[in-house]
Amino acid sequence: MADWVGRSMALLEPLADEIGRIVRRGNALFADDTPVKMQAPRQKKTKTARVWTYVQDERPWAGQSPPCAWYQFTIYRKGEHPVSHLAGYKGWVHADGYSGLNGLFGHDMADDMAYMAHVRRKFVDVFAAQGSSIAEEAIRRIAELYTVEKDARGKLPEARVALRQSRSKQIFDDLEAWLHTQLPMISGKSPLAQAIRYALDRMPKARPYLENGHLRSTTIQPNAPSNPSQSVGKTGCFQVQKAAAKLSPSPSLSSRRPSSTTSTLKHCSHGSLPKSQTTRSHTSTSSSPGVTRLKQRNRRRPSETGRV
Repeated sequence: MADWVGRSMALLEPLADEIGRIVRRGNALFADDTPVKMQAPRQKKTKTARVWTYVQDERPWAGQSPPCAWYQFTIYRKGEHPVSHLAGYKGWVHADGYSGLNGLFGHDMADDMAYMAHVRRKFVDVFAAQGSSIAEEAIRRIAELYTVEKDARGKLPEARVALRQSRSKQIFDDLEAWLHTQLPMISGKSPLAQAIRYALDRMPKARPYLENGHLRSTTIQPNAPSNPSQSVGKTGCFQVQKAAAKLSPSPSLSSRRPSSTTSTLKHCSHGSLPKSQTTRSHTSTSSSPGVTRLKQRNRRRPSETGRV
C-alpha cells in the first residue's frame, strides 16, 4: 500500500504543481489551514500537523478560470510555510487574521482581505454560549450583508460594486459604528468584548470588498467543499519522515526502503521498485516456512474433522 501511495504521489505531483500555478495566477485567493493528526516518527502517539488550502473561485463574478483548490502539507503551523507557498504572489489573500500570514503582506506584495464569516463566527459562539442580545444583533446585521451578496453572486465585477455601494456600504458603516458604541458598555475581559475587538480589528481589512467586485465578504470555506480533514482524516494518520512535508512509508517498512523521501520518489518515478525490494516481497509471500506449515495444516484438517 505504501508503494502504491508513493507511485501515485510521484505521478500526480506535476498535476498538483500546475493547480498551484493556476490558483496563484488569479487576482484573489482564499487561504486557510486545517489541523490533521500525524503519526510521530518512532513514537506511539500522534502530533498535530497542518494541511494548507489555497482556493481560487471566480464563479461569483462570472470569471472564466475554473475553481481550483491547492493543498500543501506541513508538519508544523509556522508562518514560513504560507509565505513560501505564496512567494511572489501580489494579489488579494482572503484570510482569517492568523499572524503567520503577515509575511505575505506589504509594499509590492500581497494584500490582506478579511471576510465577515470569521467575524460572524465569533458572535455565533458567544450567542450559543450566553444568549447575548448584542451578539444576536451583530449576527442579524451581518446577515443583511449576506443577503446583498446573494443578489450579487454571478454578476460582473462592476455590477457587484454598484450593488454593494447602494446597499451594503451603509449596513457595513452602521455595524462598525454600532460595535464601537457597544464595547465600552461591557466587561473588557468577556468573550463578547473579545468578539467585538476582533470584529473592529478585521473590518477595516474587509472594507475593500465594497469597491472591488473580485473580492468577497463571505468565505467560500476552502476546507468545506474539499475538506482535507474529510478526505485525509478518514484514512488515518499522516506518516511522515522528519522535516519532510510529503507522505512516507510506514515505519515498519523503514528498513526495506531508502532513507530519504527524495530517493523514494526517484524510484517511484521510474515506475518500479529496486530489485532487492521486489525480490524480498515475493519471497516473503511464497517461500515463507510459516505459510508452508499453514497449508499443510489446512490439508490435514478435513480428515481430522471427519474422525471426530
